[in-house]
Amino acid sequence: MTVSLRRAAMLGLLLLSAAGSSAPFAHAAEPCPGHADALGTARVLELDPKGVRVGTKSFPATLPLAPREVVLTFDDGPWPKTTAAILDALKAECVHATFFLIGENAKARPELVRRALAEGHTIAHHTLTHPAATLAKMPFEAAVKEIENGIAADEKAAYGASGPAPRVPFFRFPGFASTPELLAYLDGKGIAVFGADFWASDWNVMTPEAELDLVLKRLDAAGGGIVLFHDTKSYTAAMIPGFLRALAERGYQVVHVVPKSPG
Repeated sequence: MTVSLRRAAMLGLLLLSAAGSSAPFAHAAEPCPGHADALGTARVLELDPKGVRVGTKSFPATLPLAPREVVLTFDDGPWPKTTAAILDALKAECVHATFFLIGENAKARPELVRRALAEGHTIAHHTLTHPAATLAKMPFEAAVKEIENGIAADEKAAYGASGPAPRVPFFRFPGFASTPELLAYLDGKGIAVFGADFWASDWNVMTPEAELDLVLKRLDAAGGGIVLFHDTKSYTAAMIPGFLRALAERGYQVVHVVPKSPG
């Protein structure tokens, strides 16, 4: 069986499984016109955010992914040059990712937020200022304000205005530092909380080559899952094209996560 036929068969099984269970709905992503050898986005996973807490670095469960499926996520942007370079690399491979934005950065660079949105990426949330103390060490009311103001800034940058509920109810805690009270607050708002299954540790300065080697070793050990990068890092931006090529060469597939449509 060819690689393309094997991928089609796997996708068919995943679709049947999703249709016959309470799992999030999955459907095939759009093809990549003019890029026959592109990695592409294998499928789109529509997630009902209510009560969702995923990422085994922080929580017991992760997304319902098949072996060798990867969800790409980026924190802390948008940032000059590096976010644009990462968007260029994703576009070249017809790959979609989720960007957890810092509200102040979104407010400062709305053109990058709108570009990510226009190119089909998921715009998610990561507080207004990414406080150094983390939300877990702040008074509850101040932490809630950080979350709400961050969402409002992201939405205004992306869509021109914010509403009573976020269009994409996906949130990641800075430093993965949550509290039971804040988790309950987000659950009450119907907002999914994302952790990660593995990461590139790109908060540490390293060469693009060292980062690529590190993240591929962790990917192979995990067998897939939600991966965390930071689109504020120059070495990550330089590494991403090689990482996407390596995913294709090693037989990994990218899954794009979006919120389930109402109704």
